[in-house]
Amino acid sequence: MISEIQKAVEAGKLSAAAGQALEKLSPGTFVVHKSWGFGQVDAVNFLVSQMTIHFTAKKGHPMQLQYAAETLEPLAPDHILAQVAADAAAVKTRANGDAVGLMRALLGSFGGKATQDQITQALVPAVFSEAEFKKWWEATKKTLKRDGHFVVPAKKTAPFELRATPVSHAAEFLTALANARQLKDQLTALDQILKNLGEFTDAATQLTPVLATADSQARKNQRLNTAQALEMLLTRDEIAEKTSLPKGADALAVDQILRDEKRRLVTLIGDLPAAKHKRVFAEIPAAFGDDWPAVALDLATRGSTRLVTEAARLLEEKGQTEALLKGIDREIRDHAITSETLIWLCKERDGVVADLVNPRLLSSIIGALERDQFDEAKRDRRLHDLLLNDKELLPDLIATATLEDMRNIMQKLMRTPVFEELNKRSLLGRIIRVFPEMQALVSGDSDAKQETLVVSWESLEKRKIAFDELVNKTIPENVKEISVARSYGDLRENFEFKAAKEMQRVLGRRRSEMERDLSLARGTDFANSDATRASIGTIVTLRETTGGRLDVYTILGAWDGDPEKGIVSYQSALAQALMGHQPGEQVTVPTEHGDRLADIVKVEPYRRA
Repeated sequence: MISEIQKAVEAGKLSAAAGQALEKLSPGTFVVHKSWGFGQVDAVNFLVSQMTIHFTAKKGHPMQLQYAAETLEPLAPDHILAQVAADAAAVKTRANGDAVGLMRALLGSFGGKATQDQITQALVPAVFSEAEFKKWWEATKKTLKRDGHFVVPAKKTAPFELRATPVSHAAEFLTALANARQLKDQLTALDQILKNLGEFTDAATQLTPVLATADSQARKNQRLNTAQALEMLLTRDEIAEKTSLPKGADALAVDQILRDEKRRLVTLIGDLPAAKHKRVFAEIPAAFGDDWPAVALDLATRGSTRLVTEAARLLEEKGQTEALLKGIDREIRDHAITSETLIWLCKERDGVVADLVNPRLLSSIIGALERDQFDEAKRDRRLHDLLLNDKELLPDLIATATLEDMRNIMQKLMRTPVFEELNKRSLLGRIIRVFPEMQALVSGDSDAKQETLVVSWESLEKRKIAFDELVNKTIPENVKEISVARSYGDLRENFEFKAAKEMQRVLGRRRSEMERDLSLARGTDFANSDATRASIGTIVTLRETTGGRLDVYTILGAWDGDPEKGIVSYQSALAQALMGHQPGEQVTVPTEHGDRLADIVKVEPYRRA
């Protein structure tokens, strides 16, 4: 024992055990403290019985010798933390050139095993930046898996372990499956084999028993744990497919389970992990023959959003898009559409279901929300929040609405209890921005207060023809343009599709405006006009007060304006300035260059030529 330490022990300043521990804590020694972490002994002063340690976050920290001896753990010079402190650049060079060797040293420093967090703390930021470490670590883990001397855990919190002798990963996976007693553990082990097929150098010898085990376990659990049995068969089939191994002539088939469980197929497939959905849906045509489209459609209209997505994808890929659209439309019309299907429709509204995005769908959404509100088992706010948070959804749903559609929707929205008052006002506001005429319903004004439009019979007929062309030609052509543009793919970057959809909104707005105007229009031939004063159906002659120029204006219906012929609509500013005034009166007439004064010379009744 060092003489100073011996004297301190004999004087009772240190215990014998502390004296022995202190011999290993000479200046320069790297140490670890459970609270202050890694550090290095700087100096030992026996006169004041004190030691100074430079901890990473606590430089020049003094400690009493007895306490230091009891709480400090000395590190060997080859400990990873000591190596990093002594020469971090050299450690980085070794990490990049011999990752396996560095990991041997690192795990050895921690007693043969260390978690990912411990490994990270040892190397970041002294050796690697966070970004550098992430890149190095992903490559190193793959190398460790291939080496065989390391246990590479599936869970992030589990430790990496150093083995004395290398172990084949293939053997490890097979052992895990053989030792698994619970069905859940068997599925996990089987899935690990599937993910690591590259580790099996003799697939026929190593994996044929695996396929047999999966088949046997699936048979045992077919009745009591049908979903797990089906999952096992799906994994078995994928292993067989990727390794070109036969499943066996009498192997239990996926399509057989699907047929047996047809009545509860929605629940069965819904219980499978999402990663298995695509594969199980691929089995549906073989399982149900000519009836498979009906089965897929049932899953699309009764299943979860994930099932709807996969069922729709299958129907589209197999050329059954029309059946999908008709089936969903029927569910909407029958008020049987589920919230899950509605969520999918809203999210996929720019895809093949675009033709179903209409006011009827919005009405179904409100109905589904009302239905689910009182169902304790369906307290799901996803559809509710989607309608509120997707700012473009509501305008898309009402893009093709008629005024009658909007009146019904507005009334339904105002009556529904499913939205809080502020949220309801927000939705109503979005509608009014597209249909300003709906403001009357919110404010309480009745439609009866809307002003009648006086129009000539000729302009009324022209407007009806234009409306028919819009509804029967222009809008259907736009629908075809949307369908063609959709076929170009990638709707997020599809300019033609976006332009066609925007035109759909414009045409929908124009349709509602024309429909409103036609409902207010009243035709006339102006035969009984009051010619004692300027009014609808009269010809007014004006003399400009300054200059004496004569101008003649014919005041006709709302849609009859023709400035080149001197015909003005009674709604125009000029007509409004003249109407009600008699010959001999002076009026202020608005012009392009400002107001001017004029005298009414005469007023005559309009006569059709």
